[in-house]
Amino acid sequence: MPLTRSFKETVQARAQTDPAFREALLTEGVDALIAGDVDTGRAVLRDYINATLGFDELSRVTGTPSKSLMRMFGPKGNPNAKNLFSVIGVLQQQTGVSLRVEVG
Repeated sequence: MPLTRSFKETVQARAQTDPAFREALLTEGVDALIAGDVDTGRAVLRDYINATLGFDELSRVTGTPSKSLMRMFGPKGNPNAKNLFSVIGVLQQQTGVSLRVEVG
C-alpha cells in the first residue's frame, strides 16, 4: 500500500499543530546527543528544524549560513559545541519549547 504523504510532511504537519509533539521531538534529539548517539541526535534535530522554523529562518536568527547549518545537521555533519548549543538555544526560543537538564 503506497503512502500518500512523505514522512517529512507528516512530521512537519504534526509539529506545526501539536506543541507536545514539538517538545518531544526536540527532547528526543537533545537526549540522543547527551547519550552519545550523535548521528541520531543530528538527524532528529534536522527533522525538527525542517518541521518548525526551517534552515533559512534559523540562518537569519543565528547569523550562520543556511548551507553551513544544513551540513552541520547532515549525515556527515560535525557541529562544534558552540554552534550546536547556539542552535538548540535558538530552537527553544523560536518554537516556545523549553528544555532543562535533570540529574537522575
